[in-house]
Amino acid sequence: MHRIVLATAVLPLLCCGTLGGCTMGPDFKSPSWPAPSAWNSTPAKPAASRPEVAPIDPAWWSLFHDDELTALEQRVAKENLDVRVATIRLAESRAQLGIVSADKYPTFESNASYQRQKASNNGVFSGLGTDAVGSGGNGAAGSAAGGVKGGSLAAFDTYQYGFDVWGKVRRSVEASNADVTASAEARRDTLLTSLAEVARDYLQLRGVQARLDIARNNLKTAQESQELTRERAEGGVTTDLDVATASAQVATFAAQIPPLQQQARELINALSLLLGQPPQALSDELAAEQPIPPVPPRIPVGLPSELARRRPDIREADAQLHAATATIGVAEANFYPSFTLTGSAGIQGLQPWNLFTLNSLLYAFGPSINIPIFEGGRLTSTLTLRQEQQKEAAVNYQRTVLNAWHEIDNSLSAYDAEQRRHDQLAEAVTQNLRAVSLAQSRYQQGVADFLQVLDAQRNLFATQQELAISTATVDTDLVAIYKALGGGWEIDFPEQQAVAAK
Repeated sequence: MHRIVLATAVLPLLCCGTLGGCTMGPDFKSPSWPAPSAWNSTPAKPAASRPEVAPIDPAWWSLFHDDELTALEQRVAKENLDVRVATIRLAESRAQLGIVSADKYPTFESNASYQRQKASNNGVFSGLGTDAVGSGGNGAAGSAAGGVKGGSLAAFDTYQYGFDVWGKVRRSVEASNADVTASAEARRDTLLTSLAEVARDYLQLRGVQARLDIARNNLKTAQESQELTRERAEGGVTTDLDVATASAQVATFAAQIPPLQQQARELINALSLLLGQPPQALSDELAAEQPIPPVPPRIPVGLPSELARRRPDIREADAQLHAATATIGVAEANFYPSFTLTGSAGIQGLQPWNLFTLNSLLYAFGPSINIPIFEGGRLTSTLTLRQEQQKEAAVNYQRTVLNAWHEIDNSLSAYDAEQRRHDQLAEAVTQNLRAVSLAQSRYQQGVADFLQVLDAQRNLFATQQELAISTATVDTDLVAIYKALGGGWEIDFPEQQAVAAK
């Protein structure tokens, strides 16, 4: 009767396992989020460069029409060390998936051994006598006096397979698959960040070089004014005070050059590091001063509804939520019995020539069941932990999406504001150029003192520097827009890295 009851209880479970199992836990569905029909930030007035709803070019840096920048960006995926580390982590997650997936299949083991043994004359066989030990079917003989001689040689296979009745293995594989997806998106996010950093540092370098050119031109102008005051002092038209003031102006402008040279060197080092190169490795191709690339009149920004598909960090958060959801099913399956079928077969004998006879055959097979009865609250606490981790992943997803909207709105607003500031600075430079020309003319005519010339030159230098900084900032703000939009990760990774990640 006991056997009948056990069979009746176990049969449905075995059938459930045979038909594919009962998957535990909630099924994952990507969370939905409200996407606005248009971007929130709109320019206060028409600007020279405006966003437009159009498909985003993955190679967005080509909008600058700068061959050197394009060449640097094409090297990032292959040479950036952070991208290479992310590629290795992706390979690690795929290997982990292979480990987890192996639980879906039977395991086979094989081993062989040989031993030569001697029993103690005073041990457990000492009183058996020769007849008791005798000569067995394996041809072994022994005696109490002479001891027992024997050996063993065995080779056998072990087969084991567990029934995935409750879908525990399937949920584990699902979670590992989601982890692989998260690693792939993290790799894309690393590439996106590296591409943006290269563009930002390159554009800042060109901005610093433009400021160096401005500093040298102003220094040259100050030196000309210094020479003019000396000539006028020698002719008795002015005093040595003007000469000393002009000399101080020359020294002040000259002092602006070394810090700018240091900034340029540091930016070249930053670019070298981003491309996995030693310090100043890119000096030969970047040290020559080039103008700041202009921004295009129209910048494609895509549709708001495409954001979740474009931002790798949102896609990564979605995959992490998927993995956390799948682990709930694994934790729930641990509450139910697990079933295993095991079997082994082999041969064993005390003499090698008797190994391949039927009498040397040995085997064992049968099912086993593991029923959790008392775990001290471990299973319940594990399930609670997985549920809370799933809630955390859901909040993290929501935070990632919200952060993305903030970044886009801030970057679009900054782009518009910096363009308006740039326009005002350009007007200030125009007026300061006129002021310098008028001050120099009035000084040469003797109707104005030299301090007016010095003030005009200082104002011109300051606004020219600010204008150069603003020009580079407009460019870097455009880079920030495309980084916030998630553009650039779609470019191909080098083939050798793709192979390494398989």
